[in-house]
Amino acid sequence: MTDFLDWTIIGPALAAGLIVLSTHVPLGQEVLKRGIIFIDLALAQVAGLGVIAAYAMEWEQGGIEVQLAAVSAALIAAAGLSWTEKRWTRIQEPLIGTLFILAATGGILLLAGNPHGSEHLKELLVGQILWQTWSSLLPISILSAVVLIIWYWVGPNFSRTHFYPVFAVVVTASVQIVGIYLVFASLIIPALATVGLKRGNRLVVGYLIGGVSYLIGILLSIMFDLPTGAVIVWSMAALALLIGLVVSDKQSKPS
Repeated sequence: MTDFLDWTIIGPALAAGLIVLSTHVPLGQEVLKRGIIFIDLALAQVAGLGVIAAYAMEWEQGGIEVQLAAVSAALIAAAGLSWTEKRWTRIQEPLIGTLFILAATGGILLLAGNPHGSEHLKELLVGQILWQTWSSLLPISILSAVVLIIWYWVGPNFSRTHFYPVFAVVVTASVQIVGIYLVFASLIIPALATVGLKRGNRLVVGYLIGGVSYLIGILLSIMFDLPTGAVIVWSMAALALLIGLVVSDKQSKPS
């Protein structure tokens, strides 16, 4: 039963998930509070578009040029969204949705003539979490630590102007490890499941939901030879639903 438990693969994959969750759980709660639910999906897709554009120019996969293309695309989009939020606040969410669909279809157009286009697109959507190594996780570990220090140091004074670029950089790093789907799930699902809890408890339970979901999803995907990112998303949704029901039941009972 334990033959499939190769911790040289599971260890880095789980660590990748925990690193992503370290920033995505608090950022997801902030996204929910601001009412800009699909910003993560849109910026992740824009970062993916930057990666696809780099591939179209035949830049080395994983090279510094690809990283610069991805983060530049996400930062430009973040600056644009920051501007539109000040100018057209009431239609910010539809604008975010429009950005997402433009980035998604733009990527498809850029990959149309690429023989490996479908493979690149799949990698961006579902990620390559099982292919991570301890050394490959070092850059995002440092980035996450810096973001967390800034986030908790600045705290409530974190303005919208600063939020968008920080968010863009974090999402850009995460999407190349876990994929667009898991970036969205890691941000939104734990935040939704814990919406009725106090801030401190929300973070703890959110991290718990995310961490357990990544572990279960990785193990199930290896056991049944299924796409890891997709299994983790479903595991997270199921666990979040269970936790959400427990939380809502406790709140509905008279004190």
